[in-house]
Amino acid sequence: MKLEAIQIKVAAVIISELKLEGVTPETFDCELDLIDELGIDSMDMATIVLVLQDEFGISINENDYPGLSNIRLIAEYIGRRLN
Repeated sequence: MKLEAIQIKVAAVIISELKLEGVTPETFDCELDLIDELGIDSMDMATIVLVLQDEFGISINENDYPGLSNIRLIAEYIGRRLN
């Protein structure tokens, strides 16, 4: 799966889970810091991770959460797990 396709799926999950309005997966800034700029907390992140694990059929280690601070980094992580 291409990185861009993963980014769009990740963005869609985040938009859905956080109920964000006025943004689409295609227009979501992949470099936006989810914690500092979007304000998600550890509970939001845990929920997003659970959905991503189901969506992509992978396991995401809780110790890796701090490195998953934006959509690009999450997509790259998932890409590595898929390969």
